[in-house]
Amino acid sequence: MTDPATLLEGLDDEQRAAAEAVDGPVMILAGAGTGKTRAITHRIAYAVATGAHDASATLAVTFTTKAAGEMRTRLRGLGIDGVQARTFHSAALRQLRYFWPRLSERAFPGIVSSKIALVAEALGMQAVTADPALLRDVAADLEWAKVNFVQPSRLGEGDHARSWSLEPRQMASLLRDYESIKGDRGLLDFEDILLVLLGTLRENTGMAREVRAQYRWFTVDEFQDVNAVQRALLQEWLGDRDSLCVVGDPSQTIYTFTGASARYLQEFPTTYPQATVVRLVRCYRCTPQIVDVANSVIHAGTGAPITLTSQCAPGPAPVITSFDDDVAEARAVADAIGTEIAAGASPSDIAVLYRINAQSVEIAAALAERGIPFTTRGSERFFELPEVREAVTRIRGAARAGESSLDAVPAILGAMGWAPEVPTSTGAVRDRWENLSAIVALSREQTTDLADFVTELDRRAEMQHSPEAVGVTLASIHAAKGLEWEAVFVIGCSDGLLPLLHAESPEQIEEERRLLYVAITRAQRRLSLSWAHAREPGSRAVRSVSRFLQGLQSVPGSETRGQVSRGARAPRRTRRGPASCRACGRALVTATERTVGRCRVCPATYRDENFEQLRAWRLDRATTDGVPAYVVFTDATLIAICETQPSSLEELAGIPGIGPAKLAAFGDDVLSLVSGW
Repeated sequence: MTDPATLLEGLDDEQRAAAEAVDGPVMILAGAGTGKTRAITHRIAYAVATGAHDASATLAVTFTTKAAGEMRTRLRGLGIDGVQARTFHSAALRQLRYFWPRLSERAFPGIVSSKIALVAEALGMQAVTADPALLRDVAADLEWAKVNFVQPSRLGEGDHARSWSLEPRQMASLLRDYESIKGDRGLLDFEDILLVLLGTLRENTGMAREVRAQYRWFTVDEFQDVNAVQRALLQEWLGDRDSLCVVGDPSQTIYTFTGASARYLQEFPTTYPQATVVRLVRCYRCTPQIVDVANSVIHAGTGAPITLTSQCAPGPAPVITSFDDDVAEARAVADAIGTEIAAGASPSDIAVLYRINAQSVEIAAALAERGIPFTTRGSERFFELPEVREAVTRIRGAARAGESSLDAVPAILGAMGWAPEVPTSTGAVRDRWENLSAIVALSREQTTDLADFVTELDRRAEMQHSPEAVGVTLASIHAAKGLEWEAVFVIGCSDGLLPLLHAESPEQIEEERRLLYVAITRAQRRLSLSWAHAREPGSRAVRSVSRFLQGLQSVPGSETRGQVSRGARAPRRTRRGPASCRACGRALVTATERTVGRCRVCPATYRDENFEQLRAWRLDRATTDGVPAYVVFTDATLIAICETQPSSLEELAGIPGIGPAKLAAFGDDVLSLVSGW
């Protein structure tokens, strides 16, 4: 048997208080990076080791299979076996399968893995044809209605008067048709697993007693993400007992669009007046400087119950930087990442986070241009998205048919339902619009013809498909929840993106604030926040810095804690269009062309021996520094050096991709080589 005293060793005061609170209802408010899982598992282990709880009668519930597996692994490491750690759906499905022979003579229903096909069929019964984006939004609405116990007849009323993907009466009909199709085929969806078990336990007191006899002690992680059905099912598991421990952080509630509500966590002390409340506030992940920024952002809003205190050594000040446009922002971020890697950082310790997936287009291209490996987390790569594949196919077809004008791109995408106006809806329809708009924006960076644009799209797609085992993580903020990196770059920190344009109500604005808080607290030591005045080069500067970051130039704290240095904004330029080729004068299209300073159809003007001399120097320098060759300079940069033959550091700095760090590290060597040509 594990010695209970050893289970308390190494815990801080708050974690220890949580571990020792083994009786009655317990609420643990756990801030980002405060050792939440450690506190949970040590509490369960301590309760079992002291005999206060029976391992076989303990159920720990969380929201992902990964988190449940991590909990089981940690408990085994503490010498505790027999505790059940499962997701809500896994625990419910296990119980429902157990009781099913007593509920029905039929075989256990099949589980619907995806609602899309059934939703499309239900819409077809109403003579409605929907594109994939609308189907995804309708499916999400259907799930929200089910987990919130919304009856079709109540759609559009009171608290349910939300922005539905369909008109409420049409949505109500769809709900009925969907349930009818599913019932006729003997199928259950994921929400049904919870709903059917809930109904079973409410109607069959004997079965409810069996469950309560099996499980006597409950722990629920991420309690701020519980929805109405999950909360009701948990209450059936408990019965009239209060042996419940809930863990969460209202400041990290970012899934209300799925039906999650922090209300159950916030009201816990009212529901259980005798509850023990423990606050974990010591952050072991982030530096004091990052913690001060996170606290400033979240406390400028409403209802933040925790003020983090960093337990880490001081680090560099977070930086807020603005740029002329998204392209400039992406290139600068990629250069900064290259500098991090050149200084010894592993690409896997670096992440770029963004609000919507369409923002990944420019940063992915900029990283690929520099040969920096990256991986996309939590979503399909941009050029694998269905609407993007369809758009590229249509554009290619138009080019083959003889269309040459880039002005045709909006018209081609217009045939897919795209329009210049931003849709008022959110969800998949808004995501689809953003993705198609990203293609339109890319076309406006081009100044040649449609065939060249197709080539550019194919090139970007090929770069994204390059397989990399280890790389910089590109992820939406939602996909980054629960993760952490040594260095984090949060891009697109402007009003309209953070918060999103159509986040209008106070509740929606506060959720956007919490998203930025989550993004900031993913960084362990280095944090960069950036935004752009315009979407594309040469367009009108209409953006402003995110309202959540205004006033952060001087975060309260000492000179070495909490100071946020505002990076110098790139000089504003009156742009008539992209840079021009030094040989023929035509506008440059791709990032490689802009780096080299010459369009790809013009002949090279450098001597091969000079290029090989630079490559040999680059290899020697990379070997000495222990970094990949691309970290020193890319081939495109070497070609640009060969063709421009700079004679001063100022001229060398004029070559795209050579920032201050590379200028200081390699400038003298390069100029020495060039002077001998």
